[in-house]
Amino acid sequence: MAASSHTPQDAAAEARRQQRLEELCAALIRAQSAESEVRYRGHRLEWRGKAYPLRAPHLQLDSQQDDWGSCRGVADAIALRLRHHDGDLHRHWLPAPPVARLVFELLEQLRVESLVPAHQPGSRRNLHHRFSAWSNRFLASGQTESHLGLLLFSLSMMSWVQLGGGPIDEGTEHLIESTRMFLLREIGQPFGRIRRHREEQAAFAEQAQAIALTVSELVDDLQQQLADGEQDKEALEQVGKSFGLLLDLNGDGDEGGGEAGGAVARFSDGEAAYRVFTNHFDKEWQADKKVRPELLERLREQLDLRIREQGLNLNGLTKKLRRLLARPQNDGWRFGEEEGQLDGRRLSTLVTSHADRRVFKQPRDEWHANATVTILVDNSGSMRTHMGHIAMLIDLLVRALERTGARTEVLGFTTGHWNGGKPLKEWQRRGRPANPGRLNERCHLVYKGADTSWRRARRSLAALLKGDMFREGLDGEALLWAEQRLLAEDTDERLLLVISDGCPMDTATRQYNNQDILDSHLIAVADRLEREQRIRLCALGVGLDLSRYYRHNQLLDLEHSPDNRIFDEILALLGRTLRGPHAG
Repeated sequence: MAASSHTPQDAAAEARRQQRLEELCAALIRAQSAESEVRYRGHRLEWRGKAYPLRAPHLQLDSQQDDWGSCRGVADAIALRLRHHDGDLHRHWLPAPPVARLVFELLEQLRVESLVPAHQPGSRRNLHHRFSAWSNRFLASGQTESHLGLLLFSLSMMSWVQLGGGPIDEGTEHLIESTRMFLLREIGQPFGRIRRHREEQAAFAEQAQAIALTVSELVDDLQQQLADGEQDKEALEQVGKSFGLLLDLNGDGDEGGGEAGGAVARFSDGEAAYRVFTNHFDKEWQADKKVRPELLERLREQLDLRIREQGLNLNGLTKKLRRLLARPQNDGWRFGEEEGQLDGRRLSTLVTSHADRRVFKQPRDEWHANATVTILVDNSGSMRTHMGHIAMLIDLLVRALERTGARTEVLGFTTGHWNGGKPLKEWQRRGRPANPGRLNERCHLVYKGADTSWRRARRSLAALLKGDMFREGLDGEALLWAEQRLLAEDTDERLLLVISDGCPMDTATRQYNNQDILDSHLIAVADRLEREQRIRLCALGVGLDLSRYYRHNQLLDLEHSPDNRIFDEILALLGRTLRGPHAG
């Protein structure tokens, strides 16, 4: 039997597919809900910068099993909730018992889905597809063979039908028939009113709360009736999992609630709490000074050969970047025009030549990019294998940006040693105090400064190919360094593009501090930069999804040499970043 065919290339392709899927779903939600501040970050949906919980079982997607139709259905369902749901009102009526909260959340979600406009039959089909897919999977799981599973499943199907979700098949009708009759005896009155009140959330919530509390009591009674409590507890947990109840039932029940807010606060604390044991050994180098001139010349020849062989369209890239970055700037006047502002110097022409109308002038605009773009490259060891492609990509970007009038700089970051360096030895000599902070030298590299033209920096850029300058990475501190350099630039637009293939890593720092010290710092710094908007921040993930760290990011596939398609993806990323913090 052949070994598993799952390769790193497959994983990268799957990650790209997942990222693209999330981008499309976020765009659908924004369009349908008219809420611009919706996006995915780290595979988690965010609304207005906070996590958006999905508290209905059929909204929990399985990326391995669910199809695109289910994704569309969930996107439409979320959009309808954003349009027709009042969070404060929801909290007021939300019951406390966990099972009651589950039922209440389900009913509210089905209520907003019932409000899908008649002129959107596609959305209605998507919602139907998603709920049917979820119910089929629940049936296939075998959970309806337990009393509890059948009770909750029957209630879900009854509510879906009652609120106009659609008919159910004959087999399911037969399965839930007796349970339905039982439930209707208990919740008949409020259940009969929910469809009538579906357009009034407060009136609906009153009925939904009554249903939810009654069902919660039924579940409690059912548990007490079962002789084996342990078996019942396991059954409840199993049904919960099958229902997709990955819900924060201990939270406040409101979208954008405590979890995300806490995360933001933690990130902010992460930047303030980050410590450096000693910065005495930190270094900042001009990259070309770390490479022998002869070697640097050979590396440049290799890079030039790669670029020639690739046949990339530099002129086309320049035109696209100009459209993205350049703004019209007045560059004097065009004289002798037949319309525009009257040119006083040519008034005599009106007297001497009545037929000559070229006595006007018009402002002359030149398109110029008053921007500074910093490319910050992760010089961690795992990046070495990609640097041939990355150096070519950076070289072409710098040349094209320079043609638009933008200033560019290329920076790199790494550490002085592997697994801690002189700061680690200093810490050991001082008796290993607790929580020391960063324990390696910080090494920053300047491949090209903003004041240096591409022509003068072309040899230095070839130092990107010098593999022995790649060790570990302190991404958060590198962002701060690049930020300070960018803020010193007198320019209209400041753009920071990070290229990385992983999370921050310094083994010694992680070993003797909290494991997430470097991650938290990076997230905190990136979060602040994105909120302040003094510079525009985005990232290219080399075979890795960086959405956990950066709001605007793009997965970069460098298994093959960069082509014009990759540059289009980069330009799309830059466009989203320039449009603002919540652009999809």
